[in-house]
Amino acid sequence: MQALRIAVFLLFATLCNAAAAQPLYGIAMHGEPALPADFKHLPYVNPDVKKGGRISYGVVGTFDNLNPFILKSMRTTARGMWDPEYGNLIFEPLMVRSRDEPFTLYGLLAQTVEWDDSRSYIQFNLNPDAKWSDGPPVTPDDVIFTFQLLRDKGRVPFSSWLETIASIEKIGDHGVLVRFNEKGNRETPLIIASSLPILPKHATDPDSFERTTLGTPIGSGPYRVKSVDPGQRIVFERNPDYWGRNIPTKVGIDNYDQIAVNYFLQDTTVFESFKKGDLDIYQDGSPAHWQKAYNFPAVGAGAVVKETFTPKLPSGMLGFVFNTRRPIFADKNVRKGLALAFDFEWFNRNLASSAYTRTESYWQNSDLSSFGVPADANELAMLGPIKDHIDADVLDGTYKLPISDGSGRDRKILRKAVNFLKQGGYSIKGERMVDSTGRQLNFEIMTQNADQERIAIAYRRSLALLGIAVTIRTVDDSQYQLRTTNYDYDVIIKSYPSSLSPGIEQVGRWGSVAAKTPGSLNFAGVADPDVDMLIDHFLTAHSAEEFRDAVRSFDRILISGYYVAPLYHIAQQWVARRSHVAHPETLPLYGYQLPAWWDASAQ
Repeated sequence: MQALRIAVFLLFATLCNAAAAQPLYGIAMHGEPALPADFKHLPYVNPDVKKGGRISYGVVGTFDNLNPFILKSMRTTARGMWDPEYGNLIFEPLMVRSRDEPFTLYGLLAQTVEWDDSRSYIQFNLNPDAKWSDGPPVTPDDVIFTFQLLRDKGRVPFSSWLETIASIEKIGDHGVLVRFNEKGNRETPLIIASSLPILPKHATDPDSFERTTLGTPIGSGPYRVKSVDPGQRIVFERNPDYWGRNIPTKVGIDNYDQIAVNYFLQDTTVFESFKKGDLDIYQDGSPAHWQKAYNFPAVGAGAVVKETFTPKLPSGMLGFVFNTRRPIFADKNVRKGLALAFDFEWFNRNLASSAYTRTESYWQNSDLSSFGVPADANELAMLGPIKDHIDADVLDGTYKLPISDGSGRDRKILRKAVNFLKQGGYSIKGERMVDSTGRQLNFEIMTQNADQERIAIAYRRSLALLGIAVTIRTVDDSQYQLRTTNYDYDVIIKSYPSSLSPGIEQVGRWGSVAAKTPGSLNFAGVADPDVDMLIDHFLTAHSAEEFRDAVRSFDRILISGYYVAPLYHIAQQWVARRSHVAHPETLPLYGYQLPAWWDASAQ
């Protein structure tokens, strides 16, 4: 009976807090929103842009589906439906993330929100003007329907995010009150607000939701699907009746009348199509290509413009990912030996025009990085016994990847690699690296394109000196998607982008549950309670200082685990564009934002 009284009291207190909370125009993970309540537009847009014209993008891959929220569509959905790069053209979240702040949200479908200091709940107050592309208003019933549907039938991470919800209920005509359970944390309300689409209940069939479809979807976004050429091209056209074109977070955004996304089998074909004028944007990631490939007439005539942008972002991590589900990569010493064997200096000088910087932290170039920073007393206290599982040099800030002599066969470094492989049960016999049974250490690197293959060939060259047999298999996009979804690979090359506000996405990349969930982003198969604990530390941090120390600790354990053989990063973003494509002068924290660009030739 006493327990029942306590439960009733807590529920009453929660309801009272909800009733007393003041509506907020914006919310931030730490601190307060940078923009005032009466802001007119985001700081990195041109509010006076003349909308119109068109844009044509090119991507490598294919698609067989217009539903990006189910497992069957994993990485095969047409771009633009729900897209952080090209924009959420069809479906929209409740709130919009500002790209000029670490993690701050402003209103979209939800005009305002309410929450308590502990973030045990959030109430979304929908914009009464919000409506679907076929006319009906967006209602609390749509929000409730969406959350229940994605929880039960959506793919990760959508389904896993919704497991944090204890209850959801309609409040008045426009309110939705969401309470969180013990799985929630301080970031959870922001994830629910910004990372989940809202779907129309009246136009979504739950029974067929899990099946791929090329049927024209109904959304609340600024565009509608105009045409679909399966696997080849999708074209979006502006919805002239879009409800949100004048709200502050949408001013200066979604500026084209038509957006086309074209699909190609390989990146070289994308570039050739750009050269011919069939595409308007080419995002370049190769320093050699950026320096040497733009000698075609359109560049000299000024019809193509090359631009370099420098965002204020941490480095992220690009590297060879070891699938620890495979027995040969289960031992950390083996992974460490393999990681040390990559001769970055030889690769950078001979194959990359010395354009790259070696990556030695997942948050390099930011205050969140542990690289070169010894763990202080506060961080050590936060780590507790986990500190004993972190390499000593990583803990005291002296960790650094070895710098080779650039010869491609630096014996000193190769000897270190051999020593770690020996600790992992391997030794060299007859010029072959073998285990105790005489079986040679061998594995396959699966690549997606010529650039990845080139890196893999350089790595194989170094590993061959150690008697390790490496095969390289470049597969088409559909096969790559299938194999990565099912973790059917030994080694792949992956990029882990880093933000200034890492959060729940790290659970999907490194969490133990994700390691066993098909279609997750835990490509390395990491299932370590220490990793899970350190993720929880920064998800529950209250102050900016506590958050910084928690991310540094997490950085240290990832570095010490050698789940990835680090490659390199560049500080710039390289983009070539047709001259009629224009962009705002202000560059936000996170770099250029394609949805804020426009067609200057539009009449």
